[in-house]
Amino acid sequence: MNQLELPVLHWIREHLTCPLLDWLMPAISSLANHGELWILLAVVLLCFPKTRRMGLTMGLALLIGFLTGNLLLKNVVARIRPYDLADVPILVERLKDFSFPSGHTLCSFEGAAVVWLYHRRFGVVALVFAGVMAFSRLYLFVHYPTDVLAGAVMGVGIALLSYWLVHKLDKKRTLR
Repeated sequence: MNQLELPVLHWIREHLTCPLLDWLMPAISSLANHGELWILLAVVLLCFPKTRRMGLTMGLALLIGFLTGNLLLKNVVARIRPYDLADVPILVERLKDFSFPSGHTLCSFEGAAVVWLYHRRFGVVALVFAGVMAFSRLYLFVHYPTDVLAGAVMGVGIALLSYWLVHKLDKKRTLR
């Protein structure tokens, strides 16, 4: 599979790189290091009664994603990163964990999908941001396309599961 995906990454590198993106993509990618942006947003949302459900849903989604994606799947699949196979220079620090799934993409799509479930207009903006985050991981040569695709699909699925769980809990007792 890696040999089918590396040409996509090389194509991005050969046709899309430029000084502006070389600066912008690491900056965008750093916004989701360890999920800080989305964790902070979840905490802020929890502080206000009107957005508490959204914050709880986002926090739950991020927790489930961390446990299933970063702790379980990355170690079970143990896929090495593309820059290790292709031996190419990269614009960010080399990572110590495995490649599959993309944790940046996973948490970004969890957060964005949760926002979309509660507020469509802001959700569209958040989903565009998540898509740019996913592309940044390819641009930076730190993930394969299937890592990013899996992160996006898992992120949306986990967001939907969390939304369902929070609403099921809310029927039993009010969260306000």
